[in-house]
Amino acid sequence: MKKEQLGQLIIASEDTLYHVAKTLLYNDADCADAIQEAIVKAFTNIHTLRVDSHAKTWLVRILINECYAIMRREKRIVSLEDYQCEETAAEQEDYSDLYEAVRRLPQEIRICVTLYYLEGYSVKETAKLLEITESAVKNRLARARAKMRLDLEQAVT
Repeated sequence: MKKEQLGQLIIASEDTLYHVAKTLLYNDADCADAIQEAIVKAFTNIHTLRVDSHAKTWLVRILINECYAIMRREKRIVSLEDYQCEETAAEQEDYSDLYEAVRRLPQEIRICVTLYYLEGYSVKETAKLLEITESAVKNRLARARAKMRLDLEQAVT
């Protein structure tokens, strides 16, 4: 794959990259950092891409790794100002019930839901991206549906 083709792929995958990053990182600035780092690494390591048809999956995997790296870094440092700002922003924003239900899911389940339902990846592709088995993806999706169903029932009663 040539750099021009990768650039076109990145532009075409803009929404997907944001959704995946937002699933793992709540802060928009962190999402932008992760996406930017993933793009830089993709261009730097384009020679490691073996099959051009797997370029989008390869790019998303790089992004997921960058998100995890940011999460590891931020786990060590939490400023009081950031904590208060995030708390205030969370109170002011109006999310749909579905988006909130997805956000309440554990991280490992939430990323599966995002990739499968929001981004349209198959179970096989999701398993490959997350480096887990297909049955693990199916189990996580089933747990997500069950938890969201239970949360909905509790909200109704």
